[in-house]
Amino acid sequence: MGAQWKLKGKEANSAAKGKLLSKAAKELLMAAKAGADPSTNARLRIAIEFAKKVSMTKDTLERVIKKGSGQLDEEVNYETVTYEGFAPHQVPIIVECLTDNRTRTASNIRQHFRNGQIAATGAISWDFSRLGAIDAKGPAGSDPETAAIEAGAQDLEVGEEGVTHFYTEPTDLDAVRKALEAAGWKVESAALVWRAKNPVTVAPEHLAQVEKFLAEIDEDDDVQTLFVGMK
Repeated sequence: MGAQWKLKGKEANSAAKGKLLSKAAKELLMAAKAGADPSTNARLRIAIEFAKKVSMTKDTLERVIKKGSGQLDEEVNYETVTYEGFAPHQVPIIVECLTDNRTRTASNIRQHFRNGQIAATGAISWDFSRLGAIDAKGPAGSDPETAAIEAGAQDLEVGEEGVTHFYTEPTDLDAVRKALEAAGWKVESAALVWRAKNPVTVAPEHLAQVEKFLAEIDEDDDVQTLFVGMK
């Protein structure tokens, strides 16, 4: 996979939907700090799209943006904290958190890594690339490679169910997204990701153990995104 980890079938679970809504709200809050106008705030535009994808109501979306941009008398104190380490069987992972309590988050993350190995900052991320990632479906007869070239994407992977994963320089994410949409592509998600340069292969008999480890971390309320260097 080499990028963001997603548990198959997760979206069908009601508790998981609640977690996705929580993630969407936190991202909106952080993005809105730079301004409530999505036309001048690329991060907010992307956050709004994700919120709509996970079925956040219009009223909730608007209130969260107002809260994050300081239009309401409520403080927003979330900050981004990143952890690196190995899942069982030396699978490299990067864990991005949005938290209002660093001490609580650090304690929880250390507990989650009891069956893995937590690492110092930079010990894992050097073997990942920081990229923009766009998942999109093309119109009938479209050629992903041509679309990538014309939109300015750096690389692509053909995914499942007609989805193509386009990769960009971090600063080009919003521009490439707009170019794909202008060419008739339906963008399903757009975000900054960590993509493993040398993803590892896990033996089939060990896969369940790795998946269980990743699922536990992903269930933590402070964990926003989990990136895994695994094929």
